Amino acid sequence: MKRLTAFTYGILCYVIFFVTFQYSIGFIGNFIVPKSIDSLPSGPVLPALLINALLLGIFALQHSVMARPAFKRVWTRLVPKPVERSTYVLFSSLALILLFAYWQPIGGVIWQVQDPIGQLVLHGLCVLGWTILLISTFMIDHFDLFGLRQVWFYLRGKEYQAVNFGTPGLYRHVRHPIYLGFIIAFWATPTMTAAHLFFAVMCTAYILIGIRLEERDMVSYFGKRYSEYSKQVPMLVPRLGSRRSGTGPAAV
Repeated sequence: MKRLTAFTYGILCYVIFFVTFQYSIGFIGNFIVPKSIDSLPSGPVLPALLINALLLGIFALQHSVMARPAFKRVWTRLVPKPVERSTYVLFSSLALILLFAYWQPIGGVIWQVQDPIGQLVLHGLCVLGWTILLISTFMIDHFDLFGLRQVWFYLRGKEYQAVNFGTPGLYRHVRHPIYLGFIIAFWATPTMTAAHLFFAVMCTAYILIGIRLEERDMVSYFGKRYSEYSKQVPMLVPRLGSRRSGTGPAAV
């Protein structure tokens, strides 16, 4: 019963994440959802910026602090290890839901592409960004990344086995294709409002800081292998025309 409960909890956390992820595409791209990043402004600009900064800060702190090994060592004294990743995914989803609910649209157009072909290209780039992000998660084991693999091992009574060391697909060309997908999706829009620009700038800054923290942990865990990988493969921008070796880690 304990194992079945953990497995059910892991499934529930994943479903909440999946719905939140789908909503985030509509929220950032202004598709379908009832409230998006560019909904009609409802208040003064300065308070709106402060609220939005607070919401982004809550997500950034949760996302970074809970991912650190030192925090995990303490956290797993309270939360069983098989559901630690699922709980992290749940808290991340809740932080995003909070952002969606209380985000303050600002208005004010920074740029606007009128040409239909230009609009189509930018919408296509946005879709490409989300596609790169999603495909990249499957390259390193989507189900491990979002906690399902951990609770599945626990349900079967088997000891958890970490994802193998390797550089599949896009990881041969950039070290962080997931973050690259996010950046493309955040910036590729035919209409850039003040709120969208604030979101894109803050999130890009957070990604660059988060990469440094993550890579420090990767070097600590994998040692020389990751150091060599980081020398051979660029962080976010592929080097066109160059060949990459397959000797780096893909585990996140």
